[in-house]
Amino acid sequence: MMKETRISIRANKNEPYTVEGASRIKSSQGDIIPVDLYTNVCRCGKSRNKPFCDKTHIEYGFSSRKLEGRQPDRVDKYEGKHITIYDNRGVCSHRGHCTDNLPTVFKQGVEPWIDPDGADPKEIARVIRMCPSGTLSYEWNGTRYIQWEQNPLLRFHKNGPIEVEGSIELRDEEGSTPPTMDHYTLCRCGGSKNKPFCDGTLGITAFVTKRKSGTK
Repeated sequence: MMKETRISIRANKNEPYTVEGASRIKSSQGDIIPVDLYTNVCRCGKSRNKPFCDKTHIEYGFSSRKLEGRQPDRVDKYEGKHITIYDNRGVCSHRGHCTDNLPTVFKQGVEPWIDPDGADPKEIARVIRMCPSGTLSYEWNGTRYIQWEQNPLLRFHKNGPIEVEGSIELRDEEGSTPPTMDHYTLCRCGGSKNKPFCDGTLGITAFVTKRKSGTK
């Protein structure tokens, strides 16, 4: 996506997202979709014209509130000999970049699940920078790294969340804020317990991204 200024997303209470200031968005297949200056984007998962809102959320009584049983919004710290890893499970979208690419550090099914001495610090930093949700960050040589200084981009993943990159402001009417505005993931299936953020949940009904026109 081209460099944009003053792009923001408003997470409206019980309503769609409103993307402001962008001229186009990008699908995971690389398709560029032109949008208006103010564009309402589906977040209930039931629009027949995804990624855009068609007001179906009114019919289904969509609620943007957070649900019981969600992961707590808490930052855990894992100190190693050379690098310290910070982890906030509360905003994790479970994309799996960490466990897929560095299983010696990010270990599924064991506690503690992060071993900061399990690989070279440079490799750990590289993999953490793949994290789209802001869940993972790190401290190395006395400096905390949580922002990657990316260009503004809204990436709509097929049957998945919106991945937001590049300091696009989120204004949530329920009061939630991401760990960093530089990168975070937004639910668009309607099923997350931690709205507006994606928690890896697929909606109560099957979530498909195909629009009436065929654009995904």
